[in-house]
Amino acid sequence: MPLPRLILAVALLASAVLPAFGADAITPKAKTELFNGKDTAGWVVFPEAGKDSWSVKDGLLSCVGKPNGFLRTEQSYKQYRFTVEWRFTKTGNTGVVVHMTPPDAVWPKSIECQGMHKNQGDFYFWNGATLSGGTELKDKKTGKVRGYRLGKQADAEKPAGEWNTFTTVCDGNTVTILVNGKEVNKATGTNLSEGFIGLQVEGGAFEVKRCTLEPL
Repeated sequence: MPLPRLILAVALLASAVLPAFGADAITPKAKTELFNGKDTAGWVVFPEAGKDSWSVKDGLLSCVGKPNGFLRTEQSYKQYRFTVEWRFTKTGNTGVVVHMTPPDAVWPKSIECQGMHKNQGDFYFWNGATLSGGTELKDKKTGKVRGYRLGKQADAEKPAGEWNTFTTVCDGNTVTILVNGKEVNKATGTNLSEGFIGLQVEGGAFEVKRCTLEPL
């Protein structure tokens, strides 16, 4: 096959597999609850082996904390305010992941808004996500940059077992984290501005009361 046709064929295949973010990302127009209190409709579990990690009972979404992965929205979003109300049932690591870019992976190109117990508010930028500033995270074996970290600027997390309100404000190339209404961190100059929203699974067991999406 001539090279131009081969390039075209590869491009067409890629477009069939990956969503066109510029066209598909939704800007919210009204306040919406993404968790319906009954099931995980509207969400995708990754990896498939983690489907039993999630359950819904008495209006609460529960996660056992393993295997590593996430529950992400089926829809891509931009220009929004996302709030999750959650509490640990077993302290550990979790987070809200924004601007997630296909393909699904552990971890995809994305911005992790850290939800780890006693570390809520840190930022991690993975697999091609960048920002202005931050500390490079290098692979111990290859020495290549895997991502970037931006440490939280303040503490606002409640004691383990109590409900926390965790908000990410995604406005263009800026992402701001608020914990219990207090701004704890802000990343500017990011190279991502839209994508899926995910609840990260990485060891901590937790319950979710609501997941609210609002326009800016």
